[in-house]
Amino acid sequence: MLGHLNGNHLEFLLHGALWTIALSLLALFGGGLLGFLVALCRVSPSRTVRLATKAYVQLIQGTPLLVIMFVTYFGLPTIGITISPLTAAAASLTLNVSAYLGEIWCGAIESVPKPQWEAAECLALTRTQRMFKVILPQALRIATPPTVGFTVQIIKNTSLASVVGFVELARSGQIINNSIFQPFLVYLIIAVIYFALCYPISRLSRLLERRTGFARTIKLEAN
Repeated sequence: MLGHLNGNHLEFLLHGALWTIALSLLALFGGGLLGFLVALCRVSPSRTVRLATKAYVQLIQGTPLLVIMFVTYFGLPTIGITISPLTAAAASLTLNVSAYLGEIWCGAIESVPKPQWEAAECLALTRTQRMFKVILPQALRIATPPTVGFTVQIIKNTSLASVVGFVELARSGQIINNSIFQPFLVYLIIAVIYFALCYPISRLSRLLERRTGFARTIKLEAN
């Protein structure tokens, strides 16, 4: 006999949504830190560093996030490293996010007009001083809209964490549907929750684009 959706099921879905938000924040924070390092390395004066970082970006962007999660969660135990589903999901998303944010921020840095670089150099500032006092403050304004927009991709990509057993929003819906067998209703509610999470961020991104005058020139595809 089929079950019926009730308050307990909705509470379970909302609990999964909270884990989706938490996982998104972990990925954004970890990927942001690593992505910032990637961006700086991409504009490094060292050709070796630039090439190594470019290879890293191409490797991560060219590998589906699903595969990265499988390698992290199922592959590492074969060499004696066992991690929890949350750690595996967060680490995989961090790697994925770092590659994309690194490219976004690298593009923002390189978009700063050349005369700004030259003016900073004329002030006899070191490269580090030029970067942090002159270039990065301007690059931040350019990078903000696409960074906010990319957050939507991070939220949607957390749904892949279900493949390693992490119970976020999508996995919560799976579990509930296996119990009551009402896929249309369950996944419709999940879609509404994802929309409620992502739509305000998309609107904010477009608002920032208009206010800053910078359009999103980097097209990002979901893995």
